[in-house]
Amino acid sequence: MFLFGTLRHRALLDAVIGVSTHLRISQAELSGFALHAVAEGPFPAIVPSPDASCLGGLVEGLTSSDLERLAFYEGAFGYALEDVVLTDGGLARAYMPEPGRWTTKGDWSLDDWVRDWGSLSVISAREVMSYMGKRAPDEIAAMFPMIRARAWSRLNAAQGKHDEKTLHGTVDVQRHYRAYAQYFALDEYDLSHERFDGSMTQTVKRAVFLSPDAALVLPYDPVRDRVLVVEQMRMGPLARGDKTLWQLEPIAGRLDPGETPETAARREAMEEAGLSLGALHPVAETYCSPGNSSEFYYIYVGLADLPEDIAGVGGLEAEHEDIRAHLMPFDDLLKLCDDQGAANAPLVLSAYWLARHRDRLRTTS
Repeated sequence: MFLFGTLRHRALLDAVIGVSTHLRISQAELSGFALHAVAEGPFPAIVPSPDASCLGGLVEGLTSSDLERLAFYEGAFGYALEDVVLTDGGLARAYMPEPGRWTTKGDWSLDDWVRDWGSLSVISAREVMSYMGKRAPDEIAAMFPMIRARAWSRLNAAQGKHDEKTLHGTVDVQRHYRAYAQYFALDEYDLSHERFDGSMTQTVKRAVFLSPDAALVLPYDPVRDRVLVVEQMRMGPLARGDKTLWQLEPIAGRLDPGETPETAARREAMEEAGLSLGALHPVAETYCSPGNSSEFYYIYVGLADLPEDIAGVGGLEAEHEDIRAHLMPFDDLLKLCDDQGAANAPLVLSAYWLARHRDRLRTTS
């Protein structure tokens, strides 16, 4: 097998086929092809190019199980096996992209990819392979953006800085099962955990809703002393039986893989309200509901110019968004929260943070 792209990263290959110590891997070259970056994602595509050549790895010793796992993984991305003749005349097979499927742009570097995307891709591949025998490759392709977003959340979690004085006890996971996965996911666990007296609990059953990290921002105009909030239909109130299905909330959206929370907040402000933000002031980094959800919030107040004509209806059509923006004097927002008229926790949290820091922001802006 001739590998030219991301599977040359040994950790990713191991995530796909399992431990690969039985394999023999040597350097090889394929003439008449060039390796390019792909605009649709951080991975390469190989394309015919008469005067070019592509360096890669020649993998020998693959078992039937290895080949099955490779076929499942590559099939999710539209790559198919083809016979190739290497520069030295040797015969091999390679997973080649469907012609015209990807938009190529410039050169691609394995070292740069490993630095920027290697860890995320390994985590993503482990989730992809967990669906082998359960999901078709085209289903994996549809789920892959959220698979990568969940992987990015796991990497962000490793940088957590909160609760340093809490117990760092033992958790023994006896069973972990993915009960549901589409846009979101639901995992079930059988586990026991350490008690504060040092003993372990009996085995308990728990479930957790998996959602990627999200950035939320409340735009605030310190000159006009008003905020912008958005309104849209929400599934939580519908499932609960609430009569108020359209909710007021800060601008919000999930972090794309590789994206910082600050960048996500600015991107979402432009997408949802056509709004360009100035300085971002951190409000909180917090779980939305740690008892049953992995969703993690990065919450900001963002300084902005909020004239009368900034309010309106926006959102991305591709994401089926229908979002209405409202301008509101800050005192009106604070009264809404004090009167329990706001049902969105990050909005209430942002309002009370702003009440504490408002004078400072108005003085320094």
